[in-house]
Amino acid sequence: MLGRSVKSCLRQLLDILHETYPDAQCALNFTTPLELLIATILSAQCTDVRVNLVTPVLFQKYRTAVDYVAADPEELARDIQSTGFYRQKARAIQRCCAALVQQHDGVVPDTMEALVELPGVGRKTANVVLGNAFGRPHRIAVDTHVQRLARRLGLTTETTPDKIERDLVALVRRKDWILFSHVLISHGRTVCKARVPQCAACPVHRLCPSTRHEGPG
Repeated sequence: MLGRSVKSCLRQLLDILHETYPDAQCALNFTTPLELLIATILSAQCTDVRVNLVTPVLFQKYRTAVDYVAADPEELARDIQSTGFYRQKARAIQRCCAALVQQHDGVVPDTMEALVELPGVGRKTANVVLGNAFGRPHRIAVDTHVQRLARRLGLTTETTPDKIERDLVALVRRKDWILFSHVLISHGRTVCKARVPQCAACPVHRLCPSTRHEGPG
C-alpha cells in the first residue's frame, strides 16, 4: 500500500522541491525537437553532461533527419564516440531518422503513438520529447531517478517504468507532469542518490517514508 501521508502531502512535496530547484529543467541542450530526440538517444548509458559536450558540434554538422541518414555510419559513430556504445547509437539514430524521413517528411511527430513507432524510441524518450520540445506531455517521463525517488517517497510500489508512470499520473496533476520529472531528477542527482542518499540534507525528509534519520532542522 502506498504511504497515505505522502499522497496527501504530494502538493507540499512538489512545492518544496520546486522551491529547492527553481531552475530545474531538461538537462539536455537542444533547440529543435529533432535535436532533443537525438540527444535523448545519446543519453542512454551516458551522462547528460557528456552528451552536451558532444551535441554542439554534432548539431552543426547534422541539421536534418536527412543529414543523419546520409551520413557515413563510421563517421557518425566517431562523432558520438565519447557517449559510449557509439556504434549501436549511430545505428539507432540512422534507423530512427530514416523512419522520420519515410513516414513524417523528416519532421519529429508530436504524438506518443507516432513517436513510439520510431525505431529505438520508447515511452520515456517520447515523454521527454513531448514534454520538453512540444510542451505537451503525454504522461510523466520516468527515468532512473524518477523511478528510484517515486519508490522511496512512497508514491508507488511498482518496479517497472510503465507501471510507475501509471501510478504517478494518477497522483500528479497534469499541469505538473513536466515539473514533477524535472525536480525529481534534480533531487535524485544532488541529494537522493542511488547508493548513498543524503537524508540529512534532504528538504523533504519529513515527508519521506524512507528517510534514514531526522535530517536538517
